[in-house]
Amino acid sequence: MLEIRNLNVIFNQGEIEEKEAIKDLNLKVETGDFITIIGSNGAGKSTLFNAISGNIELTSGQILLEGKDITYMKDYKRSKVIGRLYQDPYSGTAPSMTIAENLGLSFSRGKKQGLQLAISKDDKKFFQEKLKKLNNGLDERMNTKVKLLSGGQRQSLTLLMSTIVTPKVLLLDEHTAALDPKTSIEIMNLTKEIIEENKITTLMITHNIEDALNYGNKTIVMNKGQIILILDEKQKAEMTIEDILKLYNQHLITVSDVNVLKE
Repeated sequence: MLEIRNLNVIFNQGEIEEKEAIKDLNLKVETGDFITIIGSNGAGKSTLFNAISGNIELTSGQILLEGKDITYMKDYKRSKVIGRLYQDPYSGTAPSMTIAENLGLSFSRGKKQGLQLAISKDDKKFFQEKLKKLNNGLDERMNTKVKLLSGGQRQSLTLLMSTIVTPKVLLLDEHTAALDPKTSIEIMNLTKEIIEENKITTLMITHNIEDALNYGNKTIVMNKGQIILILDEKQKAEMTIEDILKLYNQHLITVSDVNVLKE
C-alpha cells in the first residue's frame, strides 16, 4: 500500500540551525497493516507523517502509494486518499460549522464536484447512522456547531470525518494524547472498531508503550530520524513494557519523553 524509499528530510540545510530530521528511512506498509510508532520527542515521527501527507518538502527519497509515485503530489490532493488525525482535538474541524456541515465537507472529499455544503436527506440519514456508532449523543446534535463540543466529542467526530470516505492510509498522530484517560480509552476503542470494520491501512504515533504493544500488528521504534526496530505481531505479543524500556535504558531512545501507563 505504502512504500518509503531512502527518505531524507533536513531542515535549514546549509545553515547553522541545520537539523537532520529523517535519515535514509525505508519502510514498506502492506495493505491492512496497523502499525504503531514509538520514539522520543525529536525522533522524527511527526516529520515522517508530514512527509507522507505532503506537508513538508523532502530533501531526497521517494514515497509510493499503491505503486504510484506521490513524492511531488500536492498535500490537498493526497488528503483525498490519506486521512490524518492530530493530537489537538480542535484541529481538523471547522468550529463555526455544524456537525452535519463538517461531515458534508468530508463526505464530498474526492468527488469530482469538489467540496460543497449542500447536504441531501439521504446524506443526513447516512451521517446520523454513522454518528450513532460513536455512542456519545452526537447523532442527536447534528445541527450543533462544532465549537460547542468537548475535546473527546470533537476527536471522535474528526475520526469519523477522516474515515467517512475510506482512505487508503490513515495517519493517527498521538490522537488521544490530549484527552483524559477515560476518553482516551473510548477513542482508542472507537479507532480500533473503525479500522477493523473498514480494513484501513493505518499508522499510529503514540507515547503510550502499552497502546503501542496492544494495538495493531506491527510496532516501529524510531530514534534520531531512523527506524531502529520493527516488531511483527508475534514479537509484539512476546514483548513487555519493561523490554521496551530496556531499549531506552540502552540510550537508543530518551526515556524521559515517554509516558508509560501501568496498573
